[in-house]
Amino acid sequence: MRAVVQRVREASVSVDGEPVSRSGAGVLVLLGVARGDTDEAANRLAAKVSALRIFENDAGRFDRSLLDIGGAALVVSQFTLIADTRKGNRPSFTEAADPELAERLYEHFCGVLAGTGVAVSRGIFGARMEVALVNDGPVTIVLDA
Repeated sequence: MRAVVQRVREASVSVDGEPVSRSGAGVLVLLGVARGDTDEAANRLAAKVSALRIFENDAGRFDRSLLDIGGAALVVSQFTLIADTRKGNRPSFTEAADPELAERLYEHFCGVLAGTGVAVSRGIFGARMEVALVNDGPVTIVLDA
């Protein structure tokens, strides 16, 4: 399981030009689920996202978490994060989880993250989405579970 966490001032998702979801200050999480990923991996990753200290304190140091600032998370499923690009120029997605497992673990991750106290918005699993964001920093962290 892999997450790309971007600190944002705001983020939104649209499908076919229609707004689906929006969040304010906090993070945009692009979540990729691989074959063999488990509920435990999702639990660890959600806990890490909620506690990741990527927000500045009064001295300008990364010392505050999403929970500390009362921030929100927009979580978007993105199987392309599991791409293997070691051979050739066409990515292979053979290590990405089957859609049934991926959707279940995506929803599980979102539920666990919400259970930590973070306001969670979601994209539409499996849809072709337009993701918009105002990156803050920019700050982008890649997490592997």
